[in-house]
Amino acid sequence: MDTTGTLDEALQRLHGSGPERLGRLTNHAPMAVEALAARGQARAVHPWLDLYARKLEEFPSGVEPVTAANWRLALGDPRRAADWIAFFGREIAERPWRDVLAQWWPRLLPGMYGGSTHPVIRVGHAVRTLLNGESTGPRLTELAHGLGYWAARHRPVTDIALLPGADSATDALDAVPPIAAREGGFPARLAHVRRLPEWAAAVTEPDVAHRRLTELVRAATHRYATHGHGEETMLVHAATAPNAVLRTLPALPHALWVPSLHAAWTASAAVTAMYAPDAPVAYTPPGTLIPEEVVERALAHGDEHVIKLTDTALDVGDERALAAALRAIDLSEPLR
Repeated sequence: MDTTGTLDEALQRLHGSGPERLGRLTNHAPMAVEALAARGQARAVHPWLDLYARKLEEFPSGVEPVTAANWRLALGDPRRAADWIAFFGREIAERPWRDVLAQWWPRLLPGMYGGSTHPVIRVGHAVRTLLNGESTGPRLTELAHGLGYWAARHRPVTDIALLPGADSATDALDAVPPIAAREGGFPARLAHVRRLPEWAAAVTEPDVAHRRLTELVRAATHRYATHGHGEETMLVHAATAPNAVLRTLPALPHALWVPSLHAAWTASAAVTAMYAPDAPVAYTPPGTLIPEEVVERALAHGDEHVIKLTDTALDVGDERALAAALRAIDLSEPLR
């Protein structure tokens, strides 16, 4: 992890910005700079932010303080983002961050689909930093921003009919039925997700949940190498959302691992249902490129989703995962 102080500087720079822009598009900068710092690219963090800065908006105004008595009324209200971030800022200032996370994780987990799964991804990046380094002020504030964004964009998925499952995550993702309605953005498409395979439904043991979640992240990352053209940006989340959950598990009580797997599977499968292409393309191996070279290529490209998928691909750590990162570079528009 970054020991230069650059990540903390970048997070402080970003905490004056809101979690979204244009009323619906996510601010990816906190996640991307954490990924760059984690992959040895701290020197590139501020230059990358200079390019991304045009996509930032000022921090929103508050409406009414969120409290322990009224939080249910504010849950899932995007107008209350500033109120929620302030609430979690107070909570984390008063209690250990792991305690706050353990209390709120099961409350927020059913709604991880709001904000196109970006809130849980932002939390996963924040938790990784806290687990691997010092609990500095900017890093704790970043967790408050991530949790607050999640609470504001909380959106549950209900009434999903379970279809016969498959033995492996790869086969289960292949078995996900695509939705018929392919117009509109993430919220509109999510409303049409009604049937998903029951791949993770029978898991009851925490250790099994951890193994299955690891398998899911690997399968979804590998799948991008041949299916990413279905929607080069949105299909990234089929891998990065469950990986955010996987990164958070070490900070959570074991009792929360199984429901975390169930929610992560539903999210990954739902994204697959919404954006899967009609047919895959042939797999292209990454050749002789090593992980550090793939990171350099992702940084040169600059797109925030490319950076985050590359970060997840390095967690997976095999040839097919590197091929997925390179595929994202080929498919995506670079940051200019």
